[in-house]
Amino acid sequence: MPVYTVHAPRSAGPEPFAATDRFVFVRDGFHFWAFIAGLVWLVYYRLWWALLGYLAISVVGEIGLSMLGAGSGTRLTVMVLFALLMGFEAASVRRWTLSRGNWQQLDMVVADDEETAEARFFDRWTAKRSLVNDQSAIDRGAPPPTRNIPGQPFSRPPSGGHEGIIGLFPQGAPR
Repeated sequence: MPVYTVHAPRSAGPEPFAATDRFVFVRDGFHFWAFIAGLVWLVYYRLWWALLGYLAISVVGEIGLSMLGAGSGTRLTVMVLFALLMGFEAASVRRWTLSRGNWQQLDMVVADDEETAEARFFDRWTAKRSLVNDQSAIDRGAPPPTRNIPGQPFSRPPSGGHEGIIGLFPQGAPR
């Protein structure tokens, strides 16, 4: 089964993980499209420094092989090996770029596909967080809870000396 690493942007705000829709899941393993079209794959994921390195190694490799007088079969073999290396190391290049771009790795998840990895990660992540009095998880459009459930202080009805007041007038007040 593939292994996914989960990355989140570092932020200076009070809730560092408020933007869960920006989390990135990077699958570890061989990337077929990075092997077939490494240049296009690097541009698609906006890995600009890796793209410059890819181009530099390709050009220097071609110039070096031509200066050595290597035949076309040798050149093809070297470039296929370079493309194979790109396919195997594509996830590492992407993780390296994310770490340079002020992202942090949160977790690793084992799953069949990215959707299952997201579900497993968020199930485990929400179980770790204390959601008893999490203000960011409150549904702002719903009425406040009114049941008195033991162990949940936010569900108690308001207390105080206001039980005898209906609207703006207390009960039994002279009219």
